Amino acid sequence: MALSKKLLAELIGTFWLVLGGCGSAVLAAGFPDVGIGLLGVSLAFGLTVLTMAFAIGHISGCHLNPAVSIGLWSGGRFPAAELGPYIFAQVIGGISGAAVLYLMASGQAGFDATAGFASNGFGEHSPGGYSLTAALVTEIVMTFMFLIIILGATDKRAPVGFAPIAIGLGLTLIHLISIPVTNTSVNPARSTGVAIFQGSWALSQLWLFWLAPIVGAVLAGFVSRWFDDKGEATS
Repeated sequence: MALSKKLLAELIGTFWLVLGGCGSAVLAAGFPDVGIGLLGVSLAFGLTVLTMAFAIGHISGCHLNPAVSIGLWSGGRFPAAELGPYIFAQVIGGISGAAVLYLMASGQAGFDATAGFASNGFGEHSPGGYSLTAALVTEIVMTFMFLIIILGATDKRAPVGFAPIAIGLGLTLIHLISIPVTNTSVNPARSTGVAIFQGSWALSQLWLFWLAPIVGAVLAGFVSRWFDDKGEATS
């Protein structure tokens, strides 16, 4: 598959993840009487990954997340030469998704992106007021477990055809656990897209939502290599 096709697939997939996941939080989570709440937002993020895994998994692998690409590289499943282009496409997709969401949300009178716009944060910007340390630990551990799920479910020895379900449900569970702490990132592209439109505190705290997911992903890749008794890996 040509790299250009893979990159376009990653851009479209990450666009859908941000529009679907963050869109559910911004537009539907607290809607009067029928708001979908934390459970609905968690499910929305899982559904974006599940649907895109079936739609573009055969094209690009459906990473949709710089941490996933880095974790797959760390685990010997992804070539280093494609890492930079993949991350660039994912970030552009995330920003594009946030831009469309901004256009949609700004159609409501009184909309103010600086109020949050589904951005990730810690301290006073954590949904539950959790500290920087709590946010750091949460994002590292949640991303670590997400990559363990991905690396395990996509292993050639795993049951065929079920990986998208396991990965989508895994991301749903991660959101159910960690939305109160950080609003759940585990994805630097998702965090970057909405932070740009929030425009203030989200940008100043964005470093954590790059650092922590990358650390968690790299650790998961190393563990995956250790689990692989045959030591099969590519650079």
